[in-house]
Amino acid sequence: MATKCLIKKVKVVDAPSKYHNKVVDILVLDNRIAEIKSSINPASSVKIIQGEDLHASISWMDLGTQTGEPGLEHREDWGSLARASKAGGYGVLAPFPNTLPAIQSKADLHFIKQKAKSHQVVVYPIAALSTDNAGADITEMYDLYMAGAAAFSDGLKTVSHAGLLARALEYVKTFNGLIIHHPSEKHLTQEAQMHEGEMSTMLGMRGMPSTAEVIGLKRDLDLLAYTQSRLCVYGITAAESVKILKEARKNPMGQLTSTVPYLNLIYTDKALEQFDTNLKVMPPLRKKSDQQELIKGLKEGTIDAIVSNHYPIEEEGKKLEFPYAKFGASGIETCFAACNTFVTGLDLETLIDKLTYGPRAIMGIGSEGIVAGAPAHLTLFEPDTEFVFDESHSRSQNNPFLGKTLRGKIVDVLTER
Repeated sequence: MATKCLIKKVKVVDAPSKYHNKVVDILVLDNRIAEIKSSINPASSVKIIQGEDLHASISWMDLGTQTGEPGLEHREDWGSLARASKAGGYGVLAPFPNTLPAIQSKADLHFIKQKAKSHQVVVYPIAALSTDNAGADITEMYDLYMAGAAAFSDGLKTVSHAGLLARALEYVKTFNGLIIHHPSEKHLTQEAQMHEGEMSTMLGMRGMPSTAEVIGLKRDLDLLAYTQSRLCVYGITAAESVKILKEARKNPMGQLTSTVPYLNLIYTDKALEQFDTNLKVMPPLRKKSDQQELIKGLKEGTIDAIVSNHYPIEEEGKKLEFPYAKFGASGIETCFAACNTFVTGLDLETLIDKLTYGPRAIMGIGSEGIVAGAPAHLTLFEPDTEFVFDESHSRSQNNPFLGKTLRGKIVDVLTER
C-alpha cells in the first residue's frame, strides 16, 4: 500500500507490456510508476519490497462480488471485504447490488463509493437492473449511470421476464451501458440442491439440470441479437453453454462477454459426496466434462474472465443439514491461489489475464499496464510459494479451502491512497 516504494527483482506478468516476462526493478512514487529498469538504487526513504520469485501484474479485478453492506453486515462489511480482497490479491471490485436495500438510487451508489474509498478499494458499482432485484420493473438506469453505475444486474437472481430484460438491454444501449445477467430457467431449478446427474441421484437430492442454464442462455442471446446491446453472461458452468457462446461470437449480436466461477474449474459435483455445505453454491458444481469445457473456453477466449463468486454466508446458514443450508461460498481470498494450485491446463499468463484484462474488458475499463508513468495499481505475488489457508479475513467463514495448503502467496496490493 506504500505510495513510495521500490519493488526489487520482480517478474512482470503483463502481456501488452514490453516488460512482460522480464525481471526488473519498479520504482513507485506518489502512486505512479516512476521508473522501470533492470536495476535501481534505492533512496534511503524508499520502502523496499522484495521476495522469493516475486511477480507483478496490474491489480486483479473481481466482478459480481457480494458485499453484505448495507443491510447484511453480519455476513460481510466493507472493512472485512477490503481485507479479504487484498489478502486474495484484488484491488478492484465491481460488486453486485444484492444488498438490503438493493443498490438502486444515487444515494446507494454514493454510499458504496465512499465506503470503498475509505478502505482503499477501487470500485465500479453495479446497480440493480430491476427495482429491489425483484424482476418486475426496471430501475432508473440513466440516472444511475450518471451517478456512477458501471453496469446493471440483479446478481444471481435471473430475470425470468423476457420483456423486462429486452427493455433493459434496449435502454442501456442509449448510453452504451452494460447488462450483466446469470442465465437460468427457474422452473427447472426450484427446490434443487445441486447439479442434476448421477451424483444427485445417488445422494437423493433434487438436481438443477444443465438444460436450465442452456435454455436461459439461448433466450438471452436471442434478446442480445434483437437489441444489439451489451451483455455479460455471468457464471457459465455447462459444457453446452461454452459451445453456444463460441458459436454466438461468430455472429453480429452487439457486445457479448462471459465469466466462469472459479470453483467450477476446481471441483465437480462428486465433491458433494461428503455433504460439504461450503461447496453448496449457485450456480452449482457440475460434471468433469463440463469442467474440461470451461477450461478450454478460457484458453480459447470464449470465456473472458474468472470470478470469485464471493458469497459470504453466516455460520448459522451453513452449519445445517445439506438441504437446509444456504447457497454460497466465500471465495475472493482463494480464487487465484486455488486456481493456481488445482486447475490443470491453464498457464499462469492466461490465469492472470482472466483476473486482470478480462474483467476490465467486460466493463469497458482501460489500463495503461505496467509502464513508466502509469498508475501503480499492482498486485505482487509469488506463484510458487505454498501456504496454509488457515485464517479468513471475511466476516463469514464459508470457504471450502480453510485448512488446506495452496500455492500462490500474495505479497502486496498497491492501490491509490
